[in-house]
Order: sequence, then structure tokens, then C-alpha cells
Amino acid sequence: MDQPVLRTRVVDATSAERATDILAGAFHRDPIWSWAFPDAERRLEQHRALWGLFVDAAIRYPWVRMNDSSTAVALWIPPGGSELTEEGEEQLEALVVSLLGEGAARALDAFAAFDRAHPRDVPHYYLSLLGTDPQHLGHGHGLRLLEDNLGEIDALGMPAYLEASNVANVPLYTRYGFAPHGVARIPGGPDAVTMWRDPVR
Repeated sequence: MDQPVLRTRVVDATSAERATDILAGAFHRDPIWSWAFPDAERRLEQHRALWGLFVDAAIRYPWVRMNDSSTAVALWIPPGGSELTEEGEEQLEALVVSLLGEGAARALDAFAAFDRAHPRDVPHYYLSLLGTDPQHLGHGHGLRLLEDNLGEIDALGMPAYLEASNVANVPLYTRYGFAPHGVARIPGGPDAVTMWRDPVR
């Protein structure tokens, strides 16, 4: 039986909560973000608060995308954009401290490592977060969403960039045209592989 075609729609304020729930579930067992938030019983709610901040900020651009079955979400930041608003930047550290207390340095170090590794010299689309609802893993929903998004970005003639917080995903991203670019080294934690993709013309 053929897989249904999953179209892409823009996430707005009415679907932001669903996008946040998908990301919280998707990153629950992620090597970096489970290390940064080590309490498995509290992690889902902690991630809802954290990724909700990022989703709420990013929907000011029309580049937070979800498939029509609401099982996968991609959070893209367009060239010249920022993951968080100025207000969100001010809120991030306080939020992480409120969630993790003395353990906040782990998460803050991870964000700092990503920021240091991020190339700034060439305008590009930045895939900040990509996740699939854990109940729907293994059906290609996230990868089809990624493929659809990359088609739009290719049409604009723009490159793309991401951090693979789970190195097991590097071969998957390579299949879609990304190549290893560098490493984001987190003190005491797992490394993330940074990846770059030139547009396909």
C-alpha cells in the first residue's frame, strides 16, 4: 500500500501547542537533551516549557512547518532571523535555571556550544529543531517533512544548516544532501555534529 502524501502547513498560534508536544516527545531520549535534563520523570514537562519558548518565538516567521497528520514538525529560522526574540533571549536562562536549578549549566553550555559552532558568514536556513511524535516513529514522517521543506529552500537557491544532536541521524541527513561541517563540543557532554547543505539546483 502506498504511503499517503503528507503536505506541509505553517504552524501558527493555533497549532503551536501541538508542535511543542511533538518536540518534547521527540527529544525525550535525545543524547544531548536527555543528558542536559537528566530527570526522566520530569523531562517531558521540562522540554515542553523549553521548546515551547522556541516555538512561540519562531512562529513569527512562516518557517515552522508541520505535516498534515500533525505527527512531525520542523522549526526553521530564515536567513537573518534569530531563534528567539530579544525577550525570549532574556527569558531563556531564567527558564532553564527554574527548570534545572544547580544543574542548569548543562543545558546552558549546550546552547552556548551550538552558538559557537554556528557559521555566520553565509546566509542560510537553519533547522533549529526537527522531531516526530514518538508514537509515529519509523514511518518516515519527519524525513518527508524535511524533504518537502528542502524543496522549498532549494527553489530559493539557499543553503541549509543544522546540528545533529544525535549522531545516529547523521547518515539520514547525509541522504538528504547535508555534509558534516564541524562539531559542537559541550563540556562534559555528548558532541553534536554540525551539518551544511548547499542548494540543489
